[in-house]
Formats: sequence, structure tokens, C-alpha cells
Amino acid sequence: MRKKPSCVVIDDDGILRNLMAALMRRLEFDVLGEASHAHDGLRMCMDFHPQLVLLDINLPESNGLELLPQILRLSPAPKVIMVTGEPTLDKVKEALSLGASGIIVKPFTPAKLIGEVNLALGLHL
Repeated sequence: MRKKPSCVVIDDDGILRNLMAALMRRLEFDVLGEASHAHDGLRMCMDFHPQLVLLDINLPESNGLELLPQILRLSPAPKVIMVTGEPTLDKVKEALSLGASGIIVKPFTPAKLIGEVNLALGLHL
């Protein structure tokens, strides 16, 4: 039996976080955790070692751009797709230069999320 790919969802918008997690479950991902704060999200990544992290750029206490390098230092490093409602060119460039595997702009369609996950992980969902 093939092991399910795993992910953690970090977003302070509870409705959107739940929707992303539900979509990932429908795609047969093992959703290892959901967090609304950077500290909780980092702890989940350290504890569970997901293959994929969906990470909001704007979080309370910190932001996803500060959290991204910390997540990518984990071993094995997960793929990280940044999620943002403010797709300024500077933020997009910074996220990609820090090692993000993709960017999703809110609001997004399920097809956009699936496309970014496919690109990041080399899957065909």
C-alpha cells in the first residue's frame, strides 16, 4: 500500500485553513496538523516532518516569510507553498528567493491549489 503524502496547513484564517485542509484530505493527503500561529506551525513541522507545508505569508506574531527559512532547515525539508492575499511583486520575489516552491493568491480555486501542489511535489493529482 502506497503511503499518503503528508502536509501541515498554517493560516490564521480559520475558515480558509479548514478549507485547505479539507481539500488536501480529498486529495488523499495525510493532514498532520493545522495551525493559526507561526510558533504552533513550526512546532508541528518539527514534530511531524510533513512533505508539504501550506504557509500563509501574514500571520500573527510573525510572518510566513520569517518562518519559511526555519521550516526549510528541517531535515528532510518539506516543500512549502506560500499563501497570500497581498501578492505584491516584492513579497512573491522574496518568498521564491527564500526557497518557496510556489505561491497561491487568495482567493483561489481548488484547481489552482491542486496545480501548485502538483508542481511542488511532482505529482499528478
